Amino acid sequence: MTNSAQPREICILPDAPALNRAAADEFIRCAREAIAARGRFAVALAGGSTPKAVYSLLAGDQATAARRLPWKNIHVFFGDERHVPLTDAESNYRMASESLLSNVPIPLENVHRVMAELDAQTASRRYEEELQDFFHPLSREWPRFDLVLLGMGPDGHTASLFPESPALTENSHLVAANWVEKLSSDRITFTFPVLNAAAEVIFLISGEGKAEMLKDVLQGPDQQKYPCQRVQPVNGKLLWMMDQPAARLL
Repeated sequence: MTNSAQPREICILPDAPALNRAAADEFIRCAREAIAARGRFAVALAGGSTPKAVYSLLAGDQATAARRLPWKNIHVFFGDERHVPLTDAESNYRMASESLLSNVPIPLENVHRVMAELDAQTASRRYEEELQDFFHPLSREWPRFDLVLLGMGPDGHTASLFPESPALTENSHLVAANWVEKLSSDRITFTFPVLNAAAEVIFLISGEGKAEMLKDVLQGPDQQKYPCQRVQPVNGKLLWMMDQPAARLL
């Protein structure tokens, strides 16, 4: 196995509904391929408004035989979580539950949430243990997700890997409790080695408000300037999916 990042793919859709449908279709394709090959599909979900729309589509697809997924073979994780109770409006788990998980026949034990109601360090440690128990990684190997969904913040952060935050340099743990100074709060997040071990990573970018940052991220002279640029899967696919308003400066 070679250790070289694959070239990123860029997919531009005409508008947000088209982006959401294309992302849902890619989710379905990845799931079916993984289940056919290994009997299960391990996916890490993202927070945010664009993924929420994709999740709602996937839940609606449950009623359509051609798009229906075998949810008993799907295991859902979270690439990051806010340090809030699961009932909080800011909770990524709550959003995913309301838009997707409560609307599909996924077994409860297949949903692997961050216990963000605990202190951040404990929540981080327990989530790392859950990943280790699920993937049983060999020594010096990282868990390999079939699909990781990510977004891009206005400051170039992804998951909860924010500029100038401590977790940017974490290379030994799977999960980090990351103090974000500008938010005055902790976040629990996957680390770069986990993101970069995935079989496929999809960035979902929507809206003209993301256009300037997206241009700098994809075409700027410094390709290590922002955290999201450091997501470069080794032996995996990197797909940037965006709508035309977000891509207007490319």
